[in-house]
Amino acid sequence: MLSKEIQLEVNKGAMLPLMEEFYTIQGEGFHTGTAAYFIRIGGCDVGCHWCDVKESWNSELHPPTAVDRIVDNASKYSETVVVTGGEPLMWDMNLLTQKLKENNRKVHIETSGAYPLSGTWDWICLSPKKNKLPTQTVYDSAQELKVIIHNKHDFIFAEEQAELVNDNAILFLQPEWSKKEEMTPMIVDYVMNNPKWRVSLQTHKYLNIP
Repeated sequence: MLSKEIQLEVNKGAMLPLMEEFYTIQGEGFHTGTAAYFIRIGGCDVGCHWCDVKESWNSELHPPTAVDRIVDNASKYSETVVVTGGEPLMWDMNLLTQKLKENNRKVHIETSGAYPLSGTWDWICLSPKKNKLPTQTVYDSAQELKVIIHNKHDFIFAEEQAELVNDNAILFLQPEWSKKEEMTPMIVDYVMNNPKWRVSLQTHKYLNIP
């Protein structure tokens, strides 16, 4: 149990349950291949069965960390900072993004969109999940829609999501890692027949980097 004082700081976004932070290469989506500092926030109730960071789900396992410290660490490494999870929009992102932008960082988020948008972002990557659909605020603001393809029925879900996201969002299909041998050829064929979509791969896993 958190003390009342710390819980108040978490509630207003001055402290966040930090799981990990690291400098690496963005492996997925529009910014693939670019250097970025990742901030992984604990806590997620979306519950994807194929999630590769299930240890992020329980926020109580990840100590509340002062936003000032997170920003100081991030600013040492990269102009681009990616906030991911878990599901970062479970928490108030306003103070974190404000302080990162005061340090002249470009601030990206990777989110399922299951919670209303908070924070000021340069790039929003929306990766929607069937069991907890995005809020309208995220559909309206996303620069990138990245749908994970685990089986052939996910192509139908992808098209449904493409209808809901704003017209400027760039559309990506990405094979779920454990099904990549089966799904990648299907995605390639689908994109060739439906060229509004692009292929995204988890290149960081091929490169064996975080």
